[in-house]
Amino acid sequence: FFLSLATKKRSYSAFAEDIPPYSGPKAARESYADLKQFSAIPGHIYTRPRLQILPGQRWFSKVPWMVPMLELLPPTSIGHLKEWGLSTVFVLAKNYNKVVHVWESVMAMAELWHPQTNSFIFPEFEATILLEELEIMLGLPRYQRGEELTISYTVEQINSWSILAYITTKKNDLYSMTSGMHVHLLLIAQWITSQCKRKTTNYTAIAKAAAICICGVILFPESDGAISFGNLSIIDSISEGMKIGQAVLGFLYAGLTSAALGGPFYGSVIALELWMGMHIQFRTAEDLTTECKTMLNHPLAYVGRRLHMSTRAWCKTAQVKGIQAWRKYLRSLFVEDFDMRPQFMHGRIIHLPQRTGLALRLLGNIALVSYNPDCCYLQCGEARTVVPLLSHFPPIQERKRADEQDERDMRSAVVHWEGCAMSVIQAEVEEDDDVTKEYVEALKKIQPAGGNI
Repeated sequence: FFLSLATKKRSYSAFAEDIPPYSGPKAARESYADLKQFSAIPGHIYTRPRLQILPGQRWFSKVPWMVPMLELLPPTSIGHLKEWGLSTVFVLAKNYNKVVHVWESVMAMAELWHPQTNSFIFPEFEATILLEELEIMLGLPRYQRGEELTISYTVEQINSWSILAYITTKKNDLYSMTSGMHVHLLLIAQWITSQCKRKTTNYTAIAKAAAICICGVILFPESDGAISFGNLSIIDSISEGMKIGQAVLGFLYAGLTSAALGGPFYGSVIALELWMGMHIQFRTAEDLTTECKTMLNHPLAYVGRRLHMSTRAWCKTAQVKGIQAWRKYLRSLFVEDFDMRPQFMHGRIIHLPQRTGLALRLLGNIALVSYNPDCCYLQCGEARTVVPLLSHFPPIQERKRADEQDERDMRSAVVHWEGCAMSVIQAEVEEDDDVTKEYVEALKKIQPAGGNI
């Protein structure tokens, strides 16, 4: 069912063939201008400035059990977490209770989120959180072309007990750890604590349980101290070498869309604040002697490598206080104030759709979410497609597992990702009719086969 497009020439989708080809940045700007009318989006919070969109102190409250549990982890279990690509998530979790979220900035950003394109609309441009950026910011294993089958997702019903059975087989524990379609993180943390205090040698099981706790808080916060079965499945798969960046990003996109339409905000607020910090709020400066207090408890203060920023970094938004000030600042943010290509993205390749109208979808176990980085033509360098106002896919499509249509949709999404261009962006694309025909035929042959993909 999967077609490898082993050619330097670009192929494209059968959809939206009547959309005109890329005709330069001018056309992209014109299509972007049509997106700025938030008032035309029913229910968008841009038109309801008094609406409180954030969930208060529940989903993003401090987690008193986190640090004591992590400090008990044996070195071997910590080593497993590092092998699975969770080093940055582990560090953020250890410092989670120190992190201070600037909710006013998050709210003001959510008000600029466009549910159709899954991007932030600024006065002169639009931008989005790219998959490549998210993987680098959170230190997650990076998706590479040809690794589509290592992306974490399933089409069958998720059996949470079969996942948790690796931790414990006691039915009373399993009953207490789950309720409805959610898993309680506190009880898993208590199990880890008991194992560590008894000095058991089940290091891999302890590491898997710790991964559920730290990813549930940092990557998939959706309810008070609990995660859904779908996200539990995603976290469990990372120990099997699966890539989860698409699921994390899709979950954040869906949470931003929910907030933009007046619903609850969910998703990795830490990932959003890291992105805002690198693009909008901070800039490194070697000669500063005054410590930037804003940086002391910002998530960027706890990530290392290419993202690490000293507390003496220049804070570009130190004077912005309160929701009204953030709204004014972001709604008048111009191109020169937005770092289109932060230093950590220099030299990085960005995945793009093959042709106008082909919407990639982020694969995850909750929903299929449209991913169109080509609409952010300044951020990507210069996209080679015009932004269509509508896609042949809805921006967010809730999934129904164990359903033939769901399996067909998932296989189609994998074929699209497998065929997407992964190269330095070119102004012109050479298209091959034979490759196109072969690609379209592969899409037509997609049929459900049952079971896991």
